[in-house]
Amino acid sequence: MSAPETTLLPAPKRRIHPAWIVAAVAFLALVGAAGFRAAPGVLMVPLQDEFGWSTTVLSAAVSINLVLFGLTAPFAAALMERFGIRAVTAVALLLIAAGSALTVLVTQSWQILLTWGLLIGLGTGSMALVFAATIANTWFVKSRGLVIGILTAGSAAGQLVFLPFIAALAQDPGWRQASMLIAAGALAVVPLVLRFLKNSPADAGVLPYGAEPGDESLPAPGSAAAGEPRQNAAVRALQVLRRASKVRTFWALVAGFAICGATTNGLIGTHFIPSAHDHGMAQTTAAGLLAVVGIFDIVGTIASGWLTDRFNPRILLAVYYQFRGIGLLVLPLLLSATVQPSMIVFVVIYGLDWVATVPPTAAICRQVFGADGSVVFGWVFAAHQLGAAAAALGAGAIRDATGQYTYAWFAAAAMCTIAAVVSATIRKDTAAKDTAAVPA
Repeated sequence: MSAPETTLLPAPKRRIHPAWIVAAVAFLALVGAAGFRAAPGVLMVPLQDEFGWSTTVLSAAVSINLVLFGLTAPFAAALMERFGIRAVTAVALLLIAAGSALTVLVTQSWQILLTWGLLIGLGTGSMALVFAATIANTWFVKSRGLVIGILTAGSAAGQLVFLPFIAALAQDPGWRQASMLIAAGALAVVPLVLRFLKNSPADAGVLPYGAEPGDESLPAPGSAAAGEPRQNAAVRALQVLRRASKVRTFWALVAGFAICGATTNGLIGTHFIPSAHDHGMAQTTAAGLLAVVGIFDIVGTIASGWLTDRFNPRILLAVYYQFRGIGLLVLPLLLSATVQPSMIVFVVIYGLDWVATVPPTAAICRQVFGADGSVVFGWVFAAHQLGAAAAALGAGAIRDATGQYTYAWFAAAAMCTIAAVVSATIRKDTAAKDTAAVPA
């Protein structure tokens, strides 16, 4: 029978491989989901002005969002294996849109915990960076690091696209219109997801990009495309966690990524604009600086993906974390009412480093844990968001207690040095030993 040999063939050389179409739609979905990621820092001051809520209360809402953002990720990866990438992505975008739109109706602080926290946390968690890893591992054999870098940059692009408009709308006519813009951005991507985001290469009748017939990496064991019985998503996610927790590399990645989340989403993403405002800088100006971070984040993350395909990912991680720590150490000296050249240098360097850690971290997960790599990355990403939540809440409490953020910046710089040391001490031979210890 020749049928099995003709159902999964490499795409003709003269056509664009379907994997790149899927990656393009995934990029747009990440852009649409990223709208809220930029919102708390911009909307925090207007909400305080209107309702009188403290920084700690609003930081708590962001912390709930970040915790759910992280804890949802590994289960979302398993749900994508169980129900397909397309269905999970569409539902996630609808949750983000609902949470953002309902925010305009809040009148009590507990209601912001439900919209910013619960709904948007679940939605963005299902559209977390584990989504990028799942797309890359499912659809690509060649250039996985580059693809993860490009998709991760989708979050930065979302920040770049939305942040200046959110800041402008929050100032005039108001924060409610800014919330509706975020909801519209998420909804706009849903039709594209339903039409073009296929679940696996088998659905398109092709092999993953870069694969050849007979390639042992195809189909991925444990995936729906492999033809194995579909497993309960929660059970699979927890089983993967149990296996991964026995491997030292997993805990090294968890520690580093928790610090990564604390120093990006939790601290800079949430508190940079309020901190700059404390120094007399206009919110729109501070939002513009974060948008510049987004521009250079795109460059840095794609470059990091390219480097990950060619160099030792543990060394890349150590370098990224240490450079980030240096930037945070000097940030309190750079904040002022006006934008100085030194602040531009900080923004450029921090932007290049923002989520450059993602491609090497995802690569190590894939190398060490094989077919479990996407779900393992989901758990590592959960640590990222737990760290972000702790930093968002802690920095808000420090601001309320001391009237400034200085101690928060210094603590974050010290943590980055710890992350650099932990990453550098992951042994080169860990992957081979751990892969054997954790069968796919």
